[in-house]
Amino acid sequence: MTTAQARQQIRILVQAAAAVCEDKKGEDTRILELDPIDAGLSDFFLVTSATNDRQAVAIADEIEHKLKKEFGVFPNSVEGRRHGEWILLDYVDFVVHVFLTERRAFYDIERLRKSARPVTPAEFDAELKAALAARTLAARSKASPKTAPATKAKKAVKKSPAKKTVAKPAAKKAPAKKTAAKKSPVKKTAAKKPAAKKRSGKKA
Repeated sequence: MTTAQARQQIRILVQAAAAVCEDKKGEDTRILELDPIDAGLSDFFLVTSATNDRQAVAIADEIEHKLKKEFGVFPNSVEGRRHGEWILLDYVDFVVHVFLTERRAFYDIERLRKSARPVTPAEFDAELKAALAARTLAARSKASPKTAPATKAKKAVKKSPAKKTVAKPAAKKAPAKKTAAKKSPVKKTAAKKPAAKKRSGKKA
């Protein structure tokens, strides 16, 4: 997998986790695209809020279940699930933070990452679709020149039998010359008729 494909895959995983937050009624869900200098190993933070600890655990469990079932991806570590005040799912390339509302306001993780670019899941989804569309167009443009020589080769193969059929009638004309040569014995029989006239003179 190339670097561009790996980044695209990470974005798809982040979007899938963000969709779970929306489905489970997570509040003020944000995606922070981290500055490469400040990010360390992770590229994204996904942050959402829950009104109580049971909802927080439900959101975290569903994210883990969906990414495991649909993508075969497991978190590197999970922290805070027992208390449910701040649950952290570390997927290395991105980290999911599920906060209780008051805990999120207290830690204010968005403020600590001032260099990060915050986007909503809808904005992130639009960017992801645009990137996928651009990638599809690029793949098609690369594939189209390769198909052109292949079609030319097929046309050349189809034309070759036509050339052979044109050559076959020329070979059939050879027997026509032989029939012309057979006519020569007819001329010889015409030369023998004067001999028959001499025999009639002897009887007289």
